[in-house]
Amino acid sequence: MNFPLRPFVRLFAIALLLPAALAPAATKTAKFNVTATVQNDCTVAATDLAFGTMGLLASNVDSTSTITITCTPTTAYTVGLDAGNVTGSTVDDRLMASSGTTMRYQIYSDTARTQVWRDATDSTVGGTGSGLAQTMTVYGRIPPQTTPAVGSYLAQVTATITY
Repeated sequence: MNFPLRPFVRLFAIALLLPAALAPAATKTAKFNVTATVQNDCTVAATDLAFGTMGLLASNVDSTSTITITCTPTTAYTVGLDAGNVTGSTVDDRLMASSGTTMRYQIYSDTARTQVWRDATDSTVGGTGSGLAQTMTVYGRIPPQTTPAVGSYLAQVTATITY
């Protein structure tokens, strides 16, 4: 019997190469560091202090608003409130204006309205960040005074966080 050798040799060669093709390839590894740095950081947001509609200013008119602070954990901060944008307004005698007429008001850090909320350089209102939003209540008061002209009175106060 005469067998053709060529197909047999091919089949044998394939059979020899098959285990080498199925064997895993060689591997090497390298390690690297993943880094990040968290620094002290804070955000501040505020709601409007709206006193509403009133007539004669014969007694105190009170209102509140909220300042929301979010700081990285363990970051100490203070929050100051400036005198506002009305000409002649000071931290000790804040003013709102309407068409050149002014009305006095004040902002306090306590419910009894005895601690004037001062600007960033003199503020004692603060805390320590937790990484979560923390709120502070702003206590506003329009004291009794000669009632100014009818109108819509406005002042814009800037809250500054120092950390």
